Amino acid sequence: FIHVHKTAVLLEGAVVIGAILGGGSDEEVEKLRKFARCIGLLFQVVDDILDVTKSSQELGKTAGKDQAADKVTYPKLLGLEKSREFAKELNQQAREQLLCFDPNKAAPLISLANYIAYRQN
Repeated sequence: FIHVHKTAVLLEGAVVIGAILGGGSDEEVEKLRKFARCIGLLFQVVDDILDVTKSSQELGKTAGKDQAADKVTYPKLLGLEKSREFAKELNQQAREQLLCFDPNKAAPLISLANYIAYRQN
């Protein structure tokens, strides 16, 4: 609940506002809303994965902080491998929302989804 209503909603607002201002149809706005929710949740899943797989030096912030605070994270709930699979699914779902758009216009959003999915810090 908190992940969808925190990071995802911030990205959703930015994406939906752009779609509305750009003259998107209701269907296009909804596709972009779903895209944003997917990448927002994806960001959190990847962040949780990085917290347990990277060093503080690699992350540029304290690694293992979530585990030390006994936070409920995706790796804690699902395990590391299932968390990675979930991240892959979210990236795929996000990119699928963009199939109805001109590929050249959707390219920056596809790049954003991939950046979030494959970031290392």
